[in-house]
Amino acid sequence: MLNIDLHCHSTFSDGLLAPAQVAARAKANGVDVWALTDHDEVSGIAEARHAAHALDLQFIAGVEISITWAGETVHIVGLQIDETNPQLVLGLDSTRSGREQRAHDMADQLAMVGIPDAFEGALNFVGNPDLISRTHFARYLIEIGECRDVPDVFSKYLIEGRPGYVPHRWATLKQAVQWIRGAGGTAVVAHPGRYDFSDLQLGAFLDEFISYGGSAIEVMTGSHTVDQYDTFARMATRYGLRASRGSDFHGPGESRVDLGALPPLPPSVTPVWADWDLQRRS
Repeated sequence: MLNIDLHCHSTFSDGLLAPAQVAARAKANGVDVWALTDHDEVSGIAEARHAAHALDLQFIAGVEISITWAGETVHIVGLQIDETNPQLVLGLDSTRSGREQRAHDMADQLAMVGIPDAFEGALNFVGNPDLISRTHFARYLIEIGECRDVPDVFSKYLIEGRPGYVPHRWATLKQAVQWIRGAGGTAVVAHPGRYDFSDLQLGAFLDEFISYGGSAIEVMTGSHTVDQYDTFARMATRYGLRASRGSDFHGPGESRVDLGALPPLPPSVTPVWADWDLQRRS
C-alpha cells in the first residue's frame, strides 16, 4: 500500500517549515505520495514539486481555500490543480486581500485586554505577510508567555466570544469549487469534523458542495478523533463522495499528527486517488 498524505502546510501559509523541508520530512516518514495544500496560496508549489522530484517522492499540487458558509469558516482542499490557472490565481488573491486589515483588528482587540504590539509580534512568525492568520498570533501569545500552547490560546483568545476574534468574509463555496475544478482539480471538504454544524446543516452543506461539482471529503485527518474516522467514512459512502487522507501537518511539535502517520483509509470507501496514475510499490 502507498502511504499518501494529501494535506499539509509550509511557510508560504501558516506552516513552520519551508516546502523543501516539508518534502524531506514526508520522505523520511515513509510518505510515497504528497500534496502541499497551503492556505489560499499556491506560491510554494514550484519549490515543493522540485524538492519532491529530487527525493523521488510523488507530488500532487494542492491548495486549501477558506470559504464562508452559514456564517462558519470552512476549508475546501483542491488536489491535482494547475496552480497557474488564471481564475484560480485571481480568486486566491482576492481571498487573501482582507487578511491584513483583519489582523490589525485582531491586534487592536488584544491591546484592549493588555496585550500590546500583537500585530508586530505575529509578523515575526509570518513567512508570507499576505497570509497572516490566527496561527501566527497564537505563536506570539505562546512566545510572550501569555499561553502555554496552541490549545490554551484557543481556549482564551482568537475564537468567537474571546478577545482577538474577528470574523472574515472569505470566498463562497461555489467560488472555491469552481476555481478548483476550473484549474483541473478535485474539490475536497477538509476536516469536516471541525465545523460547528448540526447533522442537518452538514447534510445541506454536502448537498450544495456536490451540486457545484465537489466530489471528495477528508476521512482520515489529523483534525479528527478515532471515532470520527468511522463517522465520516460512513458519510462518504452515504453521499457518494470519495475519501481523502491528510495529516494537516503544520510543523514539528505543533501538529496532532505527523506527516504520513495516519491509519490507512478503511476498505469501505473509494479513495480520492482511485483513478490517479500513481506508481505502486513492487
